[in-house]
Amino acid sequence: MSNQPTFNALVVEEDTNGNFNKSIQERSLTDLPENDLLIEVHYSSLNYKDAMSASGNKRITKHYPHTPGIDAAGVVISDKSGTFEEGQEVVVFGYDLGMDTAGGLGQIISIPTDWAIKCPESLTLKEAMIYGTGGLTAALSIQKLEKMGAKPSDGPVAVTGATGGVGSISIAILKHLGYEVIAFSGKPEQSEHLKALGASEVRHRDTINDIGSKPIGRELWANAIDTIGGDYLANLLKQTKAGGAVTSCGLAASPEFSMTVMPFITRAVSLLGIDSVYIPLEDKKAIWQRVATDMKLPNLESYGEEITLAQTPEYLDRFIASKTVGRYVVNVRG
Repeated sequence: MSNQPTFNALVVEEDTNGNFNKSIQERSLTDLPENDLLIEVHYSSLNYKDAMSASGNKRITKHYPHTPGIDAAGVVISDKSGTFEEGQEVVVFGYDLGMDTAGGLGQIISIPTDWAIKCPESLTLKEAMIYGTGGLTAALSIQKLEKMGAKPSDGPVAVTGATGGVGSISIAILKHLGYEVIAFSGKPEQSEHLKALGASEVRHRDTINDIGSKPIGRELWANAIDTIGGDYLANLLKQTKAGGAVTSCGLAASPEFSMTVMPFITRAVSLLGIDSVYIPLEDKKAIWQRVATDMKLPNLESYGEEITLAQTPEYLDRFIASKTVGRYVVNVRG
């Protein structure tokens, strides 16, 4: 580890025509905000929010030039607060990292100390990033279903956006915990991949909407994890078994949905919101202990494709074009 004065980072810049351009540039520590904790980043991961930031979405990132990356795993260079020691391995997820604070797609980050947690001893830095925010969101979704009483014997769990980061890790963890999974995807060519992750059945996502405008439908799954929102979320709720629950963590289809209250008052179905960005630090530490223990997947490296920092512009464009499958781990220093 070296306390180097310059480092490489993905930088997104807005030109005079309003276009946003991505390139790997040499940066200085003076380009970073002044915070207590300085971290040498070894691994990051790619998420849809990173792609939105990198494409100039001003709802995500207000100020450019900017370095995206909402995930980071690395080694402490220094900590003015005294919370962490030099050389300690830490992971960072959420808060403002990669939004308007230079993120994990740079080899060094400067952040408030209370954004970081110690990397669990049973996970390497790379393994932590294979999970990343997508895996953290999946784990939080499953844990919330469990708190509502979900158990494998209740019946199948439906997962939408199955080929995405949250969806794919959700399938794998659910299978690992003994659940039957019905995977919904708009990419039928990935059916065998989804079955290899642990799905017992793969259906086209549009079949969720076969119910049409009916206020309530047949009870087809015990619980569900929704990552895309819109009509898919509404129609998942309409077809969930009595006493079941549906978690919501995404809006790729739409942030809006319309339905009646029938599933809630005739079947006691619950809609559960999932936040992986601003959850209390102690809750974040607790879910990471589960990710590192009973939720830890065997053959974890097989769930993420490793890429280099130089490849990130191309892969971020794939997110916008809906051409991604699973998790992408960035070897920031490799």
